[in-house]
Order: sequence, then C-alpha cells, then structure tokens
Amino acid sequence: MRVRFDKLGIVIALLAAYGVLWSSFATLKPNRIVQGQAEAMLQSLPAWAGWGLVGVLVVAIAAALFRTSPWIKLLAAVAALAALTLSIGYAATFLTPAGNAYARVSPASGFWILLFAFALLAADAITRLDPPPGMRVLFLVLAAAAIGALLMSGSWNGLSIMKEYSGRADVFWVEAGKHVELALGSLFAAVLVGLPLGILCHRVAPLRDGVLNTLNLVQTIPSIALFGLLIAPLGWVAANVPGAAAIGIRGIGVAPAFVALFLYSLLPVVANTVVGLAGVPRAANDAARGIGMTGRQRLFKIEFPLALPVILTAIRIVLVQNIGMATIAALIGGGGFGVFVFQGIGQTAMDLVLLGAVPTVALAFASAVVLDALIEMNSRVPNGARSA
Repeated sequence: MRVRFDKLGIVIALLAAYGVLWSSFATLKPNRIVQGQAEAMLQSLPAWAGWGLVGVLVVAIAAALFRTSPWIKLLAAVAALAALTLSIGYAATFLTPAGNAYARVSPASGFWILLFAFALLAADAITRLDPPPGMRVLFLVLAAAAIGALLMSGSWNGLSIMKEYSGRADVFWVEAGKHVELALGSLFAAVLVGLPLGILCHRVAPLRDGVLNTLNLVQTIPSIALFGLLIAPLGWVAANVPGAAAIGIRGIGVAPAFVALFLYSLLPVVANTVVGLAGVPRAANDAARGIGMTGRQRLFKIEFPLALPVILTAIRIVLVQNIGMATIAALIGGGGFGVFVFQGIGQTAMDLVLLGAVPTVALAFASAVVLDALIEMNSRVPNGARSA
C-alpha cells in the first residue's frame, strides 16, 4: 500500500515537531516585568501530563502528515488544541512556587508555534470539508463556547495574562465596549455616506475619478499621522462651534479616532459599490426597463441586490481593518484594547500587551468568518435564475 503525504501537512508537521522538540513551552518569571526562564514541555508539566500531551500531539502530527479524511484531520486538530490549552493552564499551576504571589507563568514560543500549527490544520480541514456558511458560523460558535468554558472553569487563572485581566476586569470591559463602538460606529457612518456616494459615482462618470482619487490619497496617509492631523481641526471645532464639545467633539479622544477610521473606511465602500453596480448584467437592467420599472425601482430591486455580495465584501474589509486600527486610538485617548497594548509596551509587560492584542485578533477573526458566510449566502444564485 502506497503511503501518500499531504503537502500542507508536511509543513504543519515540521512546525509542530519544532514546537515540541526545540522550543520552550512555558516561561517562569519572578514577576510580571523581568525576562524569566524558559522551560521545555516535559519540564513544564508533571511526567504523566507531559508525556500525555506529547502522545496527543504525535497522533495529531500523523493525521496532518498523511492524506486522510478531513474529518480525521479536524478531530485531531481539535484534540491537539484542547490538550495544549488545558496543559498550558496546568503548567502555570505546576511551575508557580507555592505561596509566591509575584511569580508569573506565560506561554512560550513553543506553545504559540503549536497553537498556530494545529489551528492551521483545523482551518485546512474545514476548507476541505467545504461546509455551508451556516455550518462555518456554527464551528465558530462552538469554538467560542469552548474558549468561554475554559476561561470560566478557572483552568487558566494561574497564567500571567489572566492575572493581568483579574486586576483590570472592569476596565477591560469598558475598553472593549469603546473598541467595538469605534469599529462598528465608523463602519456604519462609512456605509451611510459611502453607499450613496458610490451610487452617485456609478451614475455620474465624470465624478468617479475625482472621488476615488481623493479617497485613495487618504489611504496613503499613515494611520498615526492621520490621527495626529485631526487633533488641531477638531480642537478648533470644539473651541469655536457652540455645542460641539458637549456632544464629544474634542482634539483628542474618541472624535479624531472615529473620524480617522471613517475616512479610511470610505474608499472600500465607495469603490466596491461602483464595481458591484458596474457588474450588474445589462440584460437584467434591460428586462427591468421592459416591464416598466423606474430608475429607483431598478436600483433597489435589481442592481443593488445583485451588487450586494461585492458591497458586503467591502464591509468585511472595512470591519476587520477598523477592529485592528482602533487599537491605535489609545494613543490619542480614544480608548479600546490599545490601552492595554501601549501600557504593556511602556511597562515592558508582554502579558499586558497580549491582554489587548489577543481579543483584538479574536474579534477580527470572528467578524471575518461571519461576514464571509453572509457574503457566500448572498452570492448564491437560484437554479432558475441561472437557466434564465
């Protein structure tokens, strides 16, 4: 019987082998700031737990390495990820000296490499299964529920990142709310302005180049520079326009962050609206005219529904972009998860940086999965329409 290797599985297996054999699994630090000592996997856990984890990882590596059913690969990846997340929590308890309130245990490079390798295996398996959009969202919900159960169980309470969270729990959720408000609010404003502007650019060709070139120019400005450039004009508005300060318009804070994210969001929304409307088949418009539809009826009943997948793609791009860029808002007092990132950088406390970075990445990933599913659902054309 011929053994067949999986090309991507070879890469995953090499990554995982490196994570197991040559990288440290956990880092024990005397306190939250100093560098600490890296420990290998078998030194980070009791013998039974260490060898048990190695056994699970070896089986998962074998599932990745050879061509097998995507379901087997997915189950192996889930088992490896579950074993890793439980083991790193147990390593924190095992490595922390009894009665020492200052010592911190953090995941080391080997843990992150292994987490990435088996997350990649899970993603590859799901891609090969090609589940319908609803099933992908269900996988996301199950993953979120598993992570929530892990956090609520207290298994990770000994990790440094959770100790950083426990001292800032109230502030964390306040900043999380600000982060979501910035990302979603600027997206909503960009859609509210960008859709009509895109329709206008589609209808009035001479206007199109000027608008798109201007929005392209905005995209070339570095994000930190744009945040800074908006401080002076918004500060002037707050000082000279009655009522502006009362509604939150100031030179620093949420207002310049919101405006910057809004300006960055306009180009994808406007450009994709133009592209989506331009891609509507001419025959569909001719048929709509033939049955007596007005221009407005054609726009809302024919053109816009057909262009919706392209427009939703822009919304997906903007939302993921804004979730990431909202982190920088903390530099000008806008709040969000960036508060923890920049505090951690200033204090050389990397676990505090992770407290801001990890939820940002998770939020962006979840948004991308949900919107990808929504785009695919709106891209499906009924058989009758195809035959027509």
